Amino acid sequence: MTSISETGHAKNVANFDQMITSVASFGTLYKPSRPELQIPALQTLATSARTSLNKVDAALPAFKNAVAAREVKFEPLSKLATRLLNAVKSTSTTEAVDDNVQALVHKIQGAKATPKLTEEEKTTLAAEGKSTKEISVSQMSYDSRLENLNKLVLQLGSIPEYKPNEPELQVATLRQLYNDMSTLNSAVVTAEKTLDNARIARNEVLYKSLSGLVDISADVKTYVKSVFGASAAQFKQVSKLEFNVVKS
Repeated sequence: MTSISETGHAKNVANFDQMITSVASFGTLYKPSRPELQIPALQTLATSARTSLNKVDAALPAFKNAVAAREVKFEPLSKLATRLLNAVKSTSTTEAVDDNVQALVHKIQGAKATPKLTEEEKTTLAAEGKSTKEISVSQMSYDSRLENLNKLVLQLGSIPEYKPNEPELQVATLRQLYNDMSTLNSAVVTAEKTLDNARIARNEVLYKSLSGLVDISADVKTYVKSVFGASAAQFKQVSKLEFNVVKS
């Protein structure tokens, strides 16, 4: 679904096209001395504005597709981490080794450092003058999960007893999984940067002070008003066209 902000940008450009059509219909009566307000310059600005919108429109689905692909790949990770932990515990590893693996699994899953307090426990602690602040070590960003997955794969590879028969639990498979996830995460970062740059360029064309489409449209209205007067049909024709600075 197209966002309200994206629709707002397109509306500004559409209204600018209408403004050009209007002032062009005034014929030789529309003759501003300022080059930026002359019809050829307005047409060039309109073309630049449409091009900037098209680049955002092209970058947006690419970004959304990259995000969706990453989400699909990461979704089973928490359950897989649990299976890996159980696979380790089922071997003859020491408790210390199991604890190290469990710590990494908890980080991948975003487990809390301390159990969540009940309201009764919070009240009791507060009455005793003790802190009720809960410390969370949730590391659920994609970068953090990838980092901890990498650490987990390295940890599993260092455990002699860890030799699962299930292909999906084997270190080589996990290493490939990590590489695939890293590629998808990088694709999102790249697509997001492309989208951000397209939006920056669009905002420059539409909203830059003095030379942007919105400011130029205001100056066109002022010029038309100076030529025909505030009550003239020509001014009413252009003054009704709305141009707004749209955030995002």
